Amino acid sequence: MNNSSKKLGANMKKIRLLKQMSQGDICRKLGVDRSYISNVESGNKNPTLSTITKLASALGVSVDELLK
Repeated sequence: MNNSSKKLGANMKKIRLLKQMSQGDICRKLGVDRSYISNVESGNKNPTLSTITKLASALGVSVDELLK
């Protein structure tokens, strides 16, 4: 995957850990498999804009914050 995917994944993981959330917490909020969240965080999956919006909401941050 490209650098943008890795940057998104790293930022998502950083925010998730700061909020003391597990990958399972995010999965339950979004109704997706934990392996999907793991793949996004590692930069192996490139989520759609709709999914990025849902991820931001599940993490309690703006899309802007998630994409920094």
